[in-house]
Formats: sequence, structure tokens, C-alpha cells
Amino acid sequence: MIKVTWLGVLGALCCGLSCAQSVATGWQAGLVLDTAVTSAKPELASRDKGAGLGHSDLLLRGPVGEWFSAEIIGAFHTVDQRLETHWENAWVQTRKLPAGWQVRAGRFAPQVGYWNEIHPHADDFAERGLLQRAFFGGHWVDDGLRVNWTAPTPFYLRLGAEWLGGRKLVPESVQGGRVSTYGLKVGNDWGPEHSWQWGLTYVKNGREALPEEHEEGQGATHAHAHGAKFSAKEMWVSDLVWKWAPGGNPQQRQLRVVWEWAQEHRALPSMGVRSGHSAQSLGLVWRFDRDWETGVRLDHLNVHAVALHESTAESTPGRLRENSLMLAYKPSHRQTWRLQVARQTAQNLGAEAVFARPAGQSLVLQYILGFGAHGAHSY
Repeated sequence: MIKVTWLGVLGALCCGLSCAQSVATGWQAGLVLDTAVTSAKPELASRDKGAGLGHSDLLLRGPVGEWFSAEIIGAFHTVDQRLETHWENAWVQTRKLPAGWQVRAGRFAPQVGYWNEIHPHADDFAERGLLQRAFFGGHWVDDGLRVNWTAPTPFYLRLGAEWLGGRKLVPESVQGGRVSTYGLKVGNDWGPEHSWQWGLTYVKNGREALPEEHEEGQGATHAHAHGAKFSAKEMWVSDLVWKWAPGGNPQQRQLRVVWEWAQEHRALPSMGVRSGHSAQSLGLVWRFDRDWETGVRLDHLNVHAVALHESTAESTPGRLRENSLMLAYKPSHRQTWRLQVARQTAQNLGAEAVFARPAGQSLVLQYILGFGAHGAHSY
């Protein structure tokens, strides 16, 4: 946690932005501010009630010689009305390896599902889905090494593996360990109007999360505020994306459908608990005009919260549903106004409450403004 004044933060960011633009030819800098006013803070949400900053960042990227490129992103947001900052990206990546190979080293967002690699301020909705919030802390970044191979096929085919420290996913662990991911992406175009992409990822988690502790007469107390709220030793993640642009012009009209599914196994095997968690998210967004979009998202989360009660590990099932509806106005690629309403319903199936906050309805008015350059986002 770093405590600074708003004036100091904005002054430093603007100074850094102007200085970075002149560092060297080919280097670029950018700043994105994500602001919002929220009527309530739903379960597992990252935005505070009232006014606050969402995922905002300052970016610096460019070439490092002929063979490498680099990117550094400093992110900042408010939590409980206090400003938090952290390094989101700090990596070096190869540019000219033969035969479709690419290597990245440093801090980056792992290739797990569809949304995790994308910066949250580029999302279709004001808040990430339950799957991302529950299993990845909203946006999982970690330190490690990535190796990708893109096949020389007429369609897109990529195989990748990552070896990560894992402390950003599971901050407090029963025993030391690392996290590795192994996945594929495949996609293609269907004529000028349709395109699709499918991915499958296996996550091996060597960091076993500490169980939460129950106090007498109370529910479980979370051991940490960041990272995965529910984790296990193994996870499978699949995602499917379909985009349709009538007439072949996605800037004028486009339908985007994004489905994500995740299944976790072996939540706390060292204490004899082998229950798991699952989640699904389905989002549909329709761009009906060059500047306007509307969308709906359905999220389902099923968990078995593991907690200690008198030195005994107990598993309590719980279910959470969230339906979101949004309307967005985008007068330019640097600005977004978004109005979103979400409603949650929860079911706790045991004696102890899995979800502490009462389910209900929340309204968010979001405004995103960008300056300078910003990195291109994936498909």
C-alpha cells in the first residue's frame, strides 16, 4: 500500500507521460483513467460504493534493440476509499525468433481464458464477471516466463506454456510452490462478417491456499484482499468467442458473444478436502451504432468454501448468480460512458455464510478517458 495525494499522483503521471514520449524513437506512453460512481458494492466486486477509481494505468512500451520489445505498466485504483498502486506489467519479449516461437519474461497477465489478458478498462462491462473475480482476483498478473508457438497453418493456432511464481494468485500458501499454465488457442474467419476463437487452458497450482478461520458465531474471515478468493490445485478453463459484423464493418455494427467456463479440483488436499469450484459467464454485446453499444451478461458461480473450525477443515457450499445489463456511449476510441445495472442472488447451503454481503442490486455510472498511446488488445 502506498499513500499519496491525488494531486501528487496526477502530477507525477502527467510528468512521466510527457517525459516518456521523448525517451527514444519508437517508444510510446499512455495514460488511462477509469472513474465510476457506484450505488452499492456487490459480492466479490472490486469497485467501492460511491465515487472511485477503477483499473487505471500509465503505460510505457517500445523496442529494446532489434530483437526485443518491452512494456511497463503502473496501475492504480481505489480500495476502501484509499489509493493503491502496483506494477501490472514489466516484461521483455522476443521479436524475431524463427518458426513462430516467442518468449516473454517478467511480470504479465497469464494466458488463462479470454478476459484475463485484457486490461479491465477495455472490458465490455464496468465490472468483471464472477469467474474472473472469484478465481483470478479480477485481473491476475504474475512474475514468470512464457513460451508460445504459433503454427504455420491457414487458420490461427497457438500453443503456449507459462511458469509463474504464483504469489499474486495465492498470496498466503500452506507450502511453497509455483503455478504453471498450458493452453491452446484456435480461430478463423467465416467470410467477411464472421470470426471465432476457442481456447482451452490447464492450470497446475502448486500453492495451496491457507483455509479461512471461523470465529465463534461468525462466518469465515478472508485472509487476504487480493488474489483468488477461491482456489484449488488444478483448474481447467475454456473460452469461446464469436463476432459477427453485418456487412463486414465492425465499426458500424457488431455482435460479440463471449463464453467462459472454469472448473477447479482439489481445494485443500493436505487437510483431506477434495471439493472444487465451478463458474460460467456468458456475455452478449450489440454495437447498434458507431458510438453506441448495449449488452447483457449472465454469471454463475458454484463454490465450496474451505474454512477452519476448531482446527478442523470444513467445506461449505455456496452459489452466486449475477445478471448485468449495460448501455455504453463511445464518442471516440479514447472515451467511454457506461451505465450498468447488476443484480445478484446468493444461496448459502451450509450453517456458515459463504458470501458475507447480502445480495442485491447495484448501479454503476462509469467514465473512461485515455491519453497518448496504449497497447493493442487481443482478439
